[in-house]
Amino acid sequence: MTSDNLWLRQIAENPGHSQWYIDRFKAMADRGDDLGGEARMIDAMLPRAARILDAGCGTGRVGGLLAATGHQVTGVDLDPVLIEEARRNHPGSTWQVGDLSELALDTRFDLIVCAGNVVTFAGPSSRPAILSRFHEHLAPGGRAVVGFGAGRGYDFDDFLTDAEKAGLAADLLLSTWDLRPYNPGADFLVAVLRPA
Repeated sequence: MTSDNLWLRQIAENPGHSQWYIDRFKAMADRGDDLGGEARMIDAMLPRAARILDAGCGTGRVGGLLAATGHQVTGVDLDPVLIEEARRNHPGSTWQVGDLSELALDTRFDLIVCAGNVVTFAGPSSRPAILSRFHEHLAPGGRAVVGFGAGRGYDFDDFLTDAEKAGLAADLLLSTWDLRPYNPGADFLVAVLRPA
C-alpha cells in the first residue's frame, strides 16, 4: 500500500529529505514559532492519561507535547529517521515505524490524531484503508481528528466520503486547529470523526 506514498517518493528522490524536515522544525522552534496548536486542541478534548495514537507522528512534535501533559502516547510513522528523532526527543512514549494502512496494534485509543497533512502524503490507494484502520483502533467513545490543507491532492469531500465508507461520521468540521468554523471555501480542514 506504500507504493504511491508521496513521502517515500520524496525520500527516494532526495535521501536527505527527512533530515531537512527535522532541521526545518528545529529552526521554527528556535524562532519561537507556535508548534503546539494541534496538541492544545487534542488535550482539551480528553481527560488526563488518555490513550492517544499520533498517526503519522513524524518527530513526535504533537505526541511529545501530549505526553508531557500526562497522556499515554503511541506514535507511528513510515519514516525511520523521524521515528528515531521522536525517540531521542520524547522518551517515555512508544514510537514505532509502521504503515498506517496496515496498522494492527493491540491498543484501542481514546483519540487518534493525524496532523501535518499526513493523509495527503499517503498514497491515494491507501487512504481508505488508513481511515478503516483508524475506525478499528478507536476505543468506545473514541474520536479521530484529521487535519490537512486544500490543494494537496485529496479533496475535502472525497476525504469525508472515504471516512464515511470507513465507518466514521463527522462530529465537527473546523478550518483551523484554533477552532475556527469550517466553510466550503476553507483552505484547511480539521475533521473530528467518531464511529458511525
